Amino acid sequence: MSLADYRPDRKFFVGIDSDGCVFDTMEVKHKECFIPEFIRHYDLQGVSKYAREAAEFVNLYSKSRGVNRFPALVEQLDWLRRRPEVKARGIKVAQTEGLRRWVREESKLGNPALQRAVESSGDVDLRLALRWSLAVNESIAAMVRAVPPFPFVRECFERLADEADMLCVSATPSQALCAEWEEHDIARFVRVICGQELGTKKEMLTVARQYPKNQALMIGDAPGDFKAAEANGCLFFPINPGHEEQSWRRLFEEGIERFLNDDFAGDYQQQLLHEFNALLPEHPPWPVD
Repeated sequence: MSLADYRPDRKFFVGIDSDGCVFDTMEVKHKECFIPEFIRHYDLQGVSKYAREAAEFVNLYSKSRGVNRFPALVEQLDWLRRRPEVKARGIKVAQTEGLRRWVREESKLGNPALQRAVESSGDVDLRLALRWSLAVNESIAAMVRAVPPFPFVRECFERLADEADMLCVSATPSQALCAEWEEHDIARFVRVICGQELGTKKEMLTVARQYPKNQALMIGDAPGDFKAAEANGCLFFPINPGHEEQSWRRLFEEGIERFLNDDFAGDYQQQLLHEFNALLPEHPPWPVD
């Protein structure tokens, strides 16, 4: 289904992020796939410890958690470049100006758009980023399997199935999303599985504007998920990093009923956001120049 043709079937709408939210895959994907390829492709072996810390901070342990891989790549290189220990070792950290420009100008930040940009421009920064991204996908395909949804995910989906139109809303490539959701028999709960090729989460969630006020909800584990929800008038239920199982249980035991009974907005929403915002820092714990 094209999102341009999307029309409501049910009274309520629920968008759901995937990595780190439905599946406990953030740690294994980044630590075993993204980061080793980052160090290899960007010649960071001489500062691998610091490269790993920068990538983990951006993608897992900061307010940038869950951001698309390409802006994340730019940000982790920026943090790494500013680290005194890296400067002291004389390791050259790529500037990637071509990638920075592409991220700023392109709305559909996925491999297909990047491939087209490489072919039309021949930009070396873009070519390197594409090689890294393709290698990451190959590594994920080989490494990540048999990771089930968090406890209470399926119960929440079953409870919502008759009441809400549900969409997977993710910055992960669509092919990987479909494989994971089908592997665990939860693809049947959502109308569309939306991956990075369809645009940003903010763009995907524009379909939520077709529903009445307080009848659209986004479930996510990252500040970017909340920003996308807020931009489209959605309520937000956070799956708190490090407390995912407790979050899904809370959604099942109280959050869904509050949402369906118009008792979610206001004090309850603010309490959830207060707890969520306290978990992820904006700046790294190490000194930067």
